[in-house]
Amino acid sequence: MMPDEELIHATCIALNGRGILLVGPSGSGKSDLALRLIDRGAELVGDDYVVLERDGPQIFAKPADALRGKLEVRHLGICQFPFRETAPLHLIVSLTEPTERLPDPRHRLILGVDLPLIELSSFHISTPLKISLALEQGSVLL
Repeated sequence: MMPDEELIHATCIALNGRGILLVGPSGSGKSDLALRLIDRGAELVGDDYVVLERDGPQIFAKPADALRGKLEVRHLGICQFPFRETAPLHLIVSLTEPTERLPDPRHRLILGVDLPLIELSSFHISTPLKISLALEQGSVLL
C-alpha cells in the first residue's frame, strides 16, 4: 500500500458515477444493500474489501485485486458482476440502527479528507431511496 492508500473492510458502489462507501460490522447488510442498489442502477466497485486512494483533495475507491467483480449474495454464494474500476467517494453510509430522526451533519476523516456520513439501517425497504436522496440533496442533508 502507498502512504495515500488504505485497505478497508467495506463495500462500495457507484451511483451516477459517485462512490458510496457502505461500512459496518460483518453481517450488517453491506453486500445485501449493494445488491439492492445495483438493482436500482448502481455499479459495483468492490465488496468486502475496498482500496481507498487519496488524489489531492479527493478519495477514490477501487476493488481489492482478489475480489474484483465479486459480490457475496447470501444463500447463493459469490457471484460475478460487472464492476467499475474506480469511483470518487461522495458519501459514507454507516449501517447501524439510527437513534436520531433528524441528526446533525456528520463526517468521517479518511486519509486526511473529511467525507459526509449518514447512519441508516441496511434492511429498511427505503434505505436505497434514502441513499439516492442524500446524494441528490448533497449539502442540504449532509
